[in-house]
Amino acid sequence: MSEERNTDAIDAVVGAWRRERPELDLTAIGVAGRLGRVAMLATSKVEAVFAKHGLKQGEFDVLAALRRSGEPYTLIPSELSATLMMSRAGMTSRIDRLESAGLVERALDPEDRRSFRVTLTARGFEVVDAAMTEHTENVAKLFSSLGEDLAVLDASLRRLLTSLER
Repeated sequence: MSEERNTDAIDAVVGAWRRERPELDLTAIGVAGRLGRVAMLATSKVEAVFAKHGLKQGEFDVLAALRRSGEPYTLIPSELSATLMMSRAGMTSRIDRLESAGLVERALDPEDRRSFRVTLTARGFEVVDAAMTEHTENVAKLFSSLGEDLAVLDASLRRLLTSLER
């Protein structure tokens, strides 16, 4: 039984390069193009879910980091910055927005009065849990066409990411 080959916009680009430069192995170019295109298309669908909960992607990331830290759902800004791989300045503006929305609270760190702790409020807990539930369902739906191949893709991307992060 032959499997029907789906074509996409990347095939046209790779095909044109194969015609012009047949000596090049363009397999990785096709993969890179598809990864970029998938990321772009999926991002808008992911952001739409967060928007339904009054959040931007970065705000969800902060709430999610606090939520998965476990009780008492509190971290210091430098821990949040490190977890989310972003600058402290960028973190401060996110925390400001989340505090204004009543989703987090700031309090002086009793162990270091030069610093403060960021804690998820009860409302923040509700919002991030609802958003995470819908986000999980949404992403599963976005990748559902892969079926059993999802586990293979996950393992392959993990191996690639590990090699790139070295």
